[in-house]
Amino acid sequence: MNKKEVLRRIEEIGVVPVVRASSAEEAMGVIEAIRAGGVSVLEITMTVPRAVRVIEQVADRYGAEVVVGAGTVLDPETARACILAGAAFVVSPSLNTGTIELCRRYSVAVMPGALTPTEVVRAWQAGADVVKVFPCGALGGAKYLKSLKAPLPQIEMIPTGGVSLQTAAEFIEAGALALGVGADLVDTKAIRAGQPEKVTEAARAYVAAVRAARNEIAS
Repeated sequence: MNKKEVLRRIEEIGVVPVVRASSAEEAMGVIEAIRAGGVSVLEITMTVPRAVRVIEQVADRYGAEVVVGAGTVLDPETARACILAGAAFVVSPSLNTGTIELCRRYSVAVMPGALTPTEVVRAWQAGADVVKVFPCGALGGAKYLKSLKAPLPQIEMIPTGGVSLQTAAEFIEAGALALGVGADLVDTKAIRAGQPEKVTEAARAYVAAVRAARNEIAS
């Protein structure tokens, strides 16, 4: 899957679940539940034990059905390992130009983290395909994103931090390309309790919320 198609799929679904888990098995359980809810984009963070192996497992099992990315990538060495394992996009909480250069060399979508207008522009100028605005909730959530997008409409942004079902529509209306969603969707407690349907239902609810917000904008 080429970079253009990866970015199109991310925008189309509008939800990027940020998978953090205490084990590889738990990560796979939550991934299965999310996928059952109609979300075929997944970000596996490097905080998951054997994260690179999990990425490889997801890529091997689902192929083009799932767009799997690597999250919390802090350096180009880690980015390369993830890409070779099958990661279709690379996300970081911060800006590392070496990581951006590596991803561009491999023609893989890269989404570095930034918060201030200066950081957002710097990330974009360095070659970011999308800028992850993190932690967006700490500076006002959707209102802050809208303030950033006003002078920078040409830069695609994915807010992470402060995103919930209650705020999803506000973020889409503020100009988000998609939503980075953590524990509100990636509920590992539900997986441990043997209730994957809770995660599946949440995934469906997020897809519906994004679709409804976009329809509202278009009408």
